[in-house]
Amino acid sequence: MNCDAVTLEIIRGAARAAQAEMEALLERTAMSAFIREKKDFYTALFDAEGAMAVGSDLPIFGDIVGPVAKQFPLETMRPGDLYWYNDCYGSRGAVSHSNDQVFLAPVFLGDVRVGFVMGWAHFSDIGGLHPGSLSPHASDHFQEGIIIPPVRLQRGGETNEDLLRAFWRNSRFPGQSQGDTRALMAAVRLGERRVEEMAARFGPAVLGDAFAQLLARTEAVVRAKMRAAFPVGTTSFNDAIDSDGHGNGPFVLRLKLTRTADDRFILDATATDDQAPGPVNLLMHPDVPGMALGLYFLQDEAGQVLNAGGPRAIDEVLLREGSLLWPRAPAPLGLRGITMMRLLAALHGLVAVARGGNAPAAHSAYVILALRGEHAGKRFLMTDGVGVGYGARPFADGTDAVYFVAQENYPAEFLELGYPVRIRAYGMHLNSGGAGQFRGGCGVVREYEVLAEEARLAVRIDSVVNPPWGVAGGMNGGSGRCVVNPGTAGEQVLPALSDGTVLKRGDIVRLETGGGGGWGHPYDRDAALVLADVQGGFISAEAAARDYGVVLAAGALDVATTEAQRATRPRVGLFHRRGYADHVA
Repeated sequence: MNCDAVTLEIIRGAARAAQAEMEALLERTAMSAFIREKKDFYTALFDAEGAMAVGSDLPIFGDIVGPVAKQFPLETMRPGDLYWYNDCYGSRGAVSHSNDQVFLAPVFLGDVRVGFVMGWAHFSDIGGLHPGSLSPHASDHFQEGIIIPPVRLQRGGETNEDLLRAFWRNSRFPGQSQGDTRALMAAVRLGERRVEEMAARFGPAVLGDAFAQLLARTEAVVRAKMRAAFPVGTTSFNDAIDSDGHGNGPFVLRLKLTRTADDRFILDATATDDQAPGPVNLLMHPDVPGMALGLYFLQDEAGQVLNAGGPRAIDEVLLREGSLLWPRAPAPLGLRGITMMRLLAALHGLVAVARGGNAPAAHSAYVILALRGEHAGKRFLMTDGVGVGYGARPFADGTDAVYFVAQENYPAEFLELGYPVRIRAYGMHLNSGGAGQFRGGCGVVREYEVLAEEARLAVRIDSVVNPPWGVAGGMNGGSGRCVVNPGTAGEQVLPALSDGTVLKRGDIVRLETGGGGGWGHPYDRDAALVLADVQGGFISAEAAARDYGVVLAAGALDVATTEAQRATRPRVGLFHRRGYADHVA
């Protein structure tokens, strides 16, 4: 039975509402700050065969149902079943680091399977070398925590408690892990009820046709926009991450997108550098490029949803085993977020090349800071994912202090309430946004005072050697860094990927995060906007003169000197990449 246009929109809205309800339940009942405060979770609805029909805007997943179906054939599933895994290599990158737990439930109306619902969340500690399970010291995947292959956690609603006890026993914070597990299970069961209600209201056939239409519609829109963006032939773009935390790098990502004469699209990443000894490898599921480009091309399409139709718009993805984007097991994966964020920027780079600069500039990778130790007789682990600047666009400035698509600001009040720290400063990182006609977004500055007698610090920063590039004459964004006791005789700038720095009570940690690249020639920016940026604390007066040719006198615009300065107008290229050309052929 076909689903008419009106019913299709009702089902689409109901599916998104079910997602939002699942996420609200998870957010309000989880124990860990990374889920409760940082919102590092994701939900999705799938059709009866396991294709993601309605998902959130998080383009880092592959085929979620496939790894379960390989172990537990679809025809053997029953109402009340619940499946679980975090196995990166076993899922071919459907989940890409072990902290991410996937819970998946089939949905039935009577004896008819009508779909699946998935809840995914980042668990703060699952064992491994250090608390947090994300150390740059890791040299193989087994050091990054317990690995759960696809297992059946519930059969007919009955829970295998032994599996859960084994999992919780591997965490240094088992109470927190237990709470997060129960919250994730409850969210999936809520989604199951909502999809069952949709099937009961509209019938399995109509619901199935609605999901099929949503998939086809997404594929058609993404494919049409790719045809409009990419000419026949091959478009190439290279990008790089700085290091793997073991002293190696940079590592270059080399992408080629070919549009054939018969409008097939082939993404080739086989020339990407070899896998890293350190944990920056990204086991990239072949669906990920289509999800990422789908997110980009659907951004101005009201009523469209990101789903498996995006990957279907790319006919073939070529990867090389043993490379940074398809490493051999057991290469470590814990810090794959660095490579993932640079990959998303590189995909925008392909669009920028194809469109002659009509695409966003690059963004920084969000920064992770972890502080661990003991205080008041209890062990603690504070993990703070901190925002960065995003790239400017051909029509607007980049966004300041972005917390990625699965992260949110961790309020200072909650941070201080839960951990032995005091937030001394929190604001914009001056001059971190790349100069341009449209300015790159600025990163942030966050200062922590340690209140525990002793603690150990880990940080994850990228885009220092190779900061985010600018487009169409825009300049690159600024870099991030982490400084202990800044401005004192004992000041120490930490390596961008480091772990184990010992801190004492009263020590200050100043974290500065990077900004996004600029778009367009900086001299084309309205001088009044440059003045507003200076007054707002986004750029300094010195940077205004140096980068924008805008001269201020006594805090006001010096019109004559600015006009004379801007008359010199330096030449620029399509991309601005400080430090990058030295490493990329």
